[in-house]
Amino acid sequence: MDAARYLVDYLIFPGFLFTAVVGLLTTWVDRKVTARIHWRVGPPWYQPFADTVKLLGKEVIVPAGARKTGFLLMPIVGLAAATLASTILWKANLDPGNSFIGDSIVVLYIMTIPAIAMILGASASGNPLAILGGAREMKLLFAYELPLVIAMLTTVYKAESFSFENILRMQADSGQFLGSFSGTLAFIVAIFCAQAKCSLLPFDIAEAETELAGGAHIEYSGAPYAVVRLNMAIMLFIVPVFIVTMFWGGFTFVGWKILTSILKYVAVIVIMVLIKNTNPRVRIDQAVRFFWGPMLVLSIIALILAVLGY
Repeated sequence: MDAARYLVDYLIFPGFLFTAVVGLLTTWVDRKVTARIHWRVGPPWYQPFADTVKLLGKEVIVPAGARKTGFLLMPIVGLAAATLASTILWKANLDPGNSFIGDSIVVLYIMTIPAIAMILGASASGNPLAILGGAREMKLLFAYELPLVIAMLTTVYKAESFSFENILRMQADSGQFLGSFSGTLAFIVAIFCAQAKCSLLPFDIAEAETELAGGAHIEYSGAPYAVVRLNMAIMLFIVPVFIVTMFWGGFTFVGWKILTSILKYVAVIVIMVLIKNTNPRVRIDQAVRFFWGPMLVLSIIALILAVLGY
């Protein structure tokens, strides 16, 4: 019975089906806001779904020099990891009693698997541009993970726990962490790290369409490419949810708090889209210096302020 319930949680709600639908809708919000900034109309709400269905029906082409198993398997591994992270995160928000010790750390590192899968898939393709894109993604991953972990530790220190349950309870009792000096600094660091984790400008260095013609994704087509796009949509959904959970009190679906929960999520998405549309792409060396320089210093300051009680 428990196995069946866990399977339903993972495949339907709050797992794959729910995550995929909301993730695709989030990409529509991204495209729509981007279009309005550019004084365009933008696509209809169903366009991301239509694109996914269209890709699923197209021919799958595997490069002659590719390692076929790794090339085709890695997008599925990334999708499974992103779905698992979303399931754990949403179950903790819907019912904090479902939380377990250390689940915030578990989710944080499960969210790195899609990037690792992309690196391995690009390496297995045999295409030099894809391999270069994968190498850039690996450097970027090493760059933003450290300040993101330290920023997260500011909340963990305040809550004295790695459990989402205690983190959410602390914010419910003592106020949202974003309202403190340390929380504000950590939130800023998390937003920029999320920008890189979701492969959005100015950190879409691994794809760089005008430079690498898609980079790590260049050889994917048909259903595998649909899975790659779906991975990106899901990450654009769950990374802001993770930020809201850690720094902004999480999500509450009771009464008027339903609206405030949705608005918090939309606010984070809009901030990320605005950053994306107001900054040019940076080089990989500039990105590494940015995350190991200002962002690392800012995250350490946030942690020190949290220890001092600010």
